[in-house]
Amino acid sequence: MKNQITRMRIGEGRISGAISIFLGSLSLVGILCFKFPEQLTTPEFREIYTADMVENLMLGGIIATFLFALVSILLNKNKKNAVIGISLGVLAIVFGGFTVEGRAVEKIEWSIGLDWLILDLFIMALLFVPIELAFPKNKLQSKFHEEWRTDLIYFGISHLAIQLFGVITKKPAVAFFGWMNLEQVHLWVSELPFVIELFLALFITDIFQYWAHRFFHSHHYLWRFHSIHHSTQNMDWLAGSRTHFIDIFFTRSVSYIPLYVLGFSTLTFNVYILFIAIHAVLIHANTRINFGFLKYIITTPQYHHWHHCEEPEHYGNNFAVVFPFIDKIFGTYYLPGNEWPKGTGLIDASFPKGFVKQLVFPFMKNPFKNDLLPEERSKR
Repeated sequence: MKNQITRMRIGEGRISGAISIFLGSLSLVGILCFKFPEQLTTPEFREIYTADMVENLMLGGIIATFLFALVSILLNKNKKNAVIGISLGVLAIVFGGFTVEGRAVEKIEWSIGLDWLILDLFIMALLFVPIELAFPKNKLQSKFHEEWRTDLIYFGISHLAIQLFGVITKKPAVAFFGWMNLEQVHLWVSELPFVIELFLALFITDIFQYWAHRFFHSHHYLWRFHSIHHSTQNMDWLAGSRTHFIDIFFTRSVSYIPLYVLGFSTLTFNVYILFIAIHAVLIHANTRINFGFLKYIITTPQYHHWHHCEEPEHYGNNFAVVFPFIDKIFGTYYLPGNEWPKGTGLIDASFPKGFVKQLVFPFMKNPFKNDLLPEERSKR
């Protein structure tokens, strides 16, 4: 059975119990950021928020942890989640949740950027969990399907890696392409209005990502790695993060390099990252919202779910990340009115469960079945 775990419903106390655990966990991780800001927070990101702002968020998060745990106790006979939430809230207080204060932070050569991950995860959950609860495409799919923990690990690693890949891509980009003397191009880009510069950044990166994406689909060995992204049968706000390190490193690098080479501003680069982070979550979400005419301008869940469809006759379409017209240009566009695919996933591949096993598996074995007839094998 694809959905062995029943979908949570309002009034059962399961949602409030899950929220309590979620907020308690974020509060604990947030305390670590206060304790070790040099190692766990991002210098660029620290300029956006203030210590008072984060202290208030910490206080609110801990209080909310207990409130949602109380609601869960009142509504749900099973007190397990409420007890876990309360325990996390108590630990947060013990480790200084009510007393931590911001301090001056020394700059060091490296940082993990855990502060970005906390706020990223919190905002994504705040945006998309209510949408999936209120407007689900698959009404039977539970938030806690059998692989949600694996997808959560992927989410943490891939969203932390956004900053990592930005750093490790910049120096090689400058080293390999600095000789091109593009000062005039840089000047032209810098004089563009912000909105036009951002659109141009999205368009250029989408062209590069389109061909990188298509290359991973067409090269049999690289498809081993990218097919992990297609292996999920549970499309939701976490599913888009299920991407192998080889895949994400290559595609992120391909998109970041033109931004550096052409001289896009730091503001445009940061807004681009924020937009892509939110949009990538959206197009994989379990929501039936079709966005009206906007679905012909920007990629939507319906559009991208067709890219993940399990029907072989529709493979090899919708490679664009942001703009559907790029698929139109290269002949890979498919959007049949208001119709959705019957299912998502891979019918001809077998992957082990768990992040570590999936990380190693494509290097060692071919995940695609060898007992299929030629006509049964997919051509993604």
